[in-house]
Amino acid sequence: MKSSVWHPNTQMKEWKTFDKIIEGKGMWLIDSKGNKMLDAVASMWCNVWGHSKPELVKAITDQSKKLQHSSMFNLTNEPSEKLAKNLIKISPGMHKVFFSDNGSTAMEIAFKLALQYWHNINEKKKTKIITLENGYHGDTFGAMAVGYVPEFFGKFKKQLFSTIQVPVPNNYRLPKGHSFLEYQNFCLDKIEQYMKNDDKIAAFVMESGAQVAGGVVIFPDGFQRKIGQLCKKHNVLFVLDEVATGFGRLGSMSEYTKQKSIPDIVAYGKMLTGGYLTMAATLANKKIYDSFLGEFNRWKHLFHGHTFTGNPIAAAVANENLRLYQKNKLIKKIQKTSKIFEKHYNEISKIDIVGDIRHRGMLMGIELVKDKKKKTSIHPKKSINKIFYEEGKKNGIYLRTLGNIVMLVPPLDISEYELNLLITKTISTIKGARKQVL
Repeated sequence: MKSSVWHPNTQMKEWKTFDKIIEGKGMWLIDSKGNKMLDAVASMWCNVWGHSKPELVKAITDQSKKLQHSSMFNLTNEPSEKLAKNLIKISPGMHKVFFSDNGSTAMEIAFKLALQYWHNINEKKKTKIITLENGYHGDTFGAMAVGYVPEFFGKFKKQLFSTIQVPVPNNYRLPKGHSFLEYQNFCLDKIEQYMKNDDKIAAFVMESGAQVAGGVVIFPDGFQRKIGQLCKKHNVLFVLDEVATGFGRLGSMSEYTKQKSIPDIVAYGKMLTGGYLTMAATLANKKIYDSFLGEFNRWKHLFHGHTFTGNPIAAAVANENLRLYQKNKLIKKIQKTSKIFEKHYNEISKIDIVGDIRHRGMLMGIELVKDKKKKTSIHPKKSINKIFYEEGKKNGIYLRTLGNIVMLVPPLDISEYELNLLITKTISTIKGARKQVL
């Protein structure tokens, strides 16, 4: 259908019409013509149980009959209070929860907490943020500054506050003359040199476990833990973004716990409500929270708020979502199901335009190249995303690529049969799209 909507991250000139999705059942999306597509990207990485999960629908319906929305300014509500307690239980080291609407806003809050913390304890010179190159934290201005991707945000560079960016180890694209271990140590040394020589650094910010939108760059074992240790050593706050990587996406409920790197501040989003309603949360430890306490006229409190902060319906479905995680032992299931990806490595890697495969948990990135030996990136005139959407549709799957990275980010509860089917269909899609992208 012709759309009156300006669609996200889309060159609208390429799209004359858009397929209209009218229903979702399990892992499948159904359009107005009755075509079914297996949801390969979990409706932008957020869906947990598939579509139309009865328990989640009931949670939404039941809460909507009681209280649809009530402000958190001077008030509270039971679903949000329960959710805050639930989140603290699964987040070691965290003390308080600030609710917002999405991952970008959750990270904006994290930045403000980190910077105001130093102001509140009268160390006002600490105003700088260090982050990793290729990281991504959202599309709002603070998030663009910290997760600066030149291709996405270069047009706004002059309006963004400056950050210190350090290299990230990517085993597939290493500088000449470095082994993977040597380059890890180089990156860590660079981070420590900045922290050691600049007492104005307030926080180090990074995605937890992997860079997702940056092309599925999986951090090597111990890398994140060592950064956390450097932060403690040099009196720098450690801020983690688990918006896309927490809640089981990489195989653990709390990814930072698996990485043995407890932060001062962490943000959650996407899968918090099972992918059914928009909601996010920023959690802080007691040290951070206590710094905001004081007499009113000292202005130490956080000047931040959203209209729909702590929305009761979103909180209710999030609580039910977390209950289902425990009831269905989802994390154990993910750890078993995710092994299906490994069984297809060889078949995928044999495709002549596949340069690298990166995988952890329920996340896989397949990097396409023009020349395997030279690792030359592909740059067709038509967007790779458009090519793969159309080819994927022929194979009955919904794909959304990021540049030359084919991403598989299925709903977490997908069955082994459906995951096998999804990967098989993705292989057919890559082969079918080959001539169009070269």
